[in-house]
Amino acid sequence: MMKFQGNTWVIVLAAGDGRRLHRLTTDESGVAVPKQFCSLRGGTSLLREAMQRAEAIASAEHICTVVAGQHRQWWEPALQAIDPANIIVQPRNCGTAHGILLPLLHIIQRDPDARLVLLPSDHHVENERVLAAALKRAVRRLRSFSDQVLLLGIAPEAADPDLGYIVPGASVGAEVSTVARFVEKPTASLARQLIEGGALWNAFIVAACARTLLELFQARFPRMVEEMELAVDLDRSTPNAPIATTGLYQHLSDVDFSKHVLEGAEPALRVVPVPQCGWSDLGTPVRLAETLQRRPRGRDRKNRAYGGANTPCAGFLNLSLQHARLLAADAAAPE
Repeated sequence: MMKFQGNTWVIVLAAGDGRRLHRLTTDESGVAVPKQFCSLRGGTSLLREAMQRAEAIASAEHICTVVAGQHRQWWEPALQAIDPANIIVQPRNCGTAHGILLPLLHIIQRDPDARLVLLPSDHHVENERVLAAALKRAVRRLRSFSDQVLLLGIAPEAADPDLGYIVPGASVGAEVSTVARFVEKPTASLARQLIEGGALWNAFIVAACARTLLELFQARFPRMVEEMELAVDLDRSTPNAPIATTGLYQHLSDVDFSKHVLEGAEPALRVVPVPQCGWSDLGTPVRLAETLQRRPRGRDRKNRAYGGANTPCAGFLNLSLQHARLLAADAAAPE
């Protein structure tokens, strides 16, 4: 078993385009803004909430954010107080696997024995204390499961057919189980059956030792890892001008972390349950509207120094559930 040591790091995943909500996340000029740079009712941005979430388990110097080069106009003001070394810029979006592998290799250069937590930046959580406790618990569990990748599964609040589910297998420790299988976007009836059998929402939150996560990538995509390692190493002396990485990204194809890395790797995976905490990925207009209905007006978290007081946010302003359903029906209608 791998020796357990190193610091806890967080990779905040903030390079997505958020296309499914582009009709709702526009600025005053009508430009679509990725949802992680937006806010609920004009409060703090989802990205800032994720950065604050990361502070529950890691020091500021160990919180890295992966962003997309084409989003610079939004992430640069939002992350102005962050050490530039902790902002990993992707030349373009090539899927979530590359968006994880690139910052993973950067962190391994700095701390080969790092423990990692992957946090999406475009989710909302009503009860942050519940999730924070689960994150801390998962990091502690790495002492016994340093050779496995831990997935945090959220206890479902409804049988949502538009989410992914983790089906736990046998218990292998205190609040840790094997992963029997993944079920992506089941029918409503199947979702209810899964929940009755103990299935959890897949929140795309991961805890693992850095080298264990790298080994998972190497087992599935050895050439991809080799090329990315070389590019990151070549750019080590010029972090602000990643020439080799930019060249590599020109010919990369899209690779999805859940579908192409995790699925089929169930023997190396474990799941840690998280009690209901008002989690939502805000992935559809309906889920966004339902979250807004539960969120009192004027509620906001205390701002911290991740961006200036005038950092712009595009608000999800007053979307009604009726309007959300109309938008969802319109999006599903054949052209």
